[in-house]
Amino acid sequence: MNAETANLVNKATMGYVGRIPVRNLWLLMLYSSELFRKVEKRPISIEENPDDIPDLVAEILAYFVERRLRRNLTYGYRSNNATLARVRGRIDILTTERQQLMARGLVACRFENLTVDTRRNRYVRGALSTIARLVRSSELRSRCRWLTACLRQLGVSSTVPSRLEVSTDRFVRHDMNDRQMVAAAKLAFELALPTESLGQVALGVPNKEEHWVRRLFERAIGGFYDVVLTPRGWNVYRGRTLNWAIEQRTAGIDVILPSMQTDIILEHPAVARRLVIDTKFTSILAPGRFRKDGLRSEYLYQIYAYLRSQVGDGNPRSARAAGLLLHPSVGEMVDETAVIQGHAIRFATVDLAESAAEIRRRLENLVKLNWPCVDL
Repeated sequence: MNAETANLVNKATMGYVGRIPVRNLWLLMLYSSELFRKVEKRPISIEENPDDIPDLVAEILAYFVERRLRRNLTYGYRSNNATLARVRGRIDILTTERQQLMARGLVACRFENLTVDTRRNRYVRGALSTIARLVRSSELRSRCRWLTACLRQLGVSSTVPSRLEVSTDRFVRHDMNDRQMVAAAKLAFELALPTESLGQVALGVPNKEEHWVRRLFERAIGGFYDVVLTPRGWNVYRGRTLNWAIEQRTAGIDVILPSMQTDIILEHPAVARRLVIDTKFTSILAPGRFRKDGLRSEYLYQIYAYLRSQVGDGNPRSARAAGLLLHPSVGEMVDETAVIQGHAIRFATVDLAESAAEIRRRLENLVKLNWPCVDL
């Protein structure tokens, strides 16, 4: 089977999120992860062979776990209840009286043990077991299972905490080395959300999952540009808040005036250019009142406000800032540009049904300075 035939087969078995075809959510999850910017030379191999993404994540997770094992796992306190012959910790008076334990020379106690069986360590053990079932490499699978056995022998139980429980775990200065290990474990669990068949997207709760993928798309685009453009001299800002150029104000305007928070801002100091990117996980075109399909006016107003509101702030990049409204394609590709009051605004789509290499090329081309009909 040649590459063109394989691509047609993949598109024929494409998964969908709503109306949007998505070939591989794993790629978006990798781009959105903090791990992507830690991999350095690895992303090239990912683009060439997306099937190896679970193996890559498993290798990263195994590396961080092995590093923690060499330096000893982080211990933590765990609450326990036990009936003892002597007091330890605090006495559970109600249980002691109810069961008449004092008559038998016993007492119910509540105490804390310093143990390696913490939530984050149990979460990592569960991630190793999960990713071991997804990897293609038999050697890597054995490595993950061996690490799982090491954690079990050290006393880490198999009860996996929920994502909510792990999210409440706070990292302090003395255990910051666990952060990357837990981040790798989270990504390993996210890889279990889609099916193992490439391009088949299993969404149990469509509405909820569509919202999740919408946020994932935004984070993935930001993560991609952070990794690709930062080494080239660009500054990448995500979730940056813009201020309104208010000349006069009443006392209560700050309370009711909506804030402006951009998805992505790219700036290149050498050429004094700024590109504001707004991502939307929906079709870029919608039926209008007087024509079949057209740009969504509310999205155009939003990107226009991001650009024009900053003019006059004293930054030379603001006067000629450009905007990019980026959507996934739904049935057709769109790539049009208009210059409005000195600001070039590009309306473009990226085909998530394409291969990882094509998606990468498309995203790189969108931020090049040779935009259609305008010299940036």
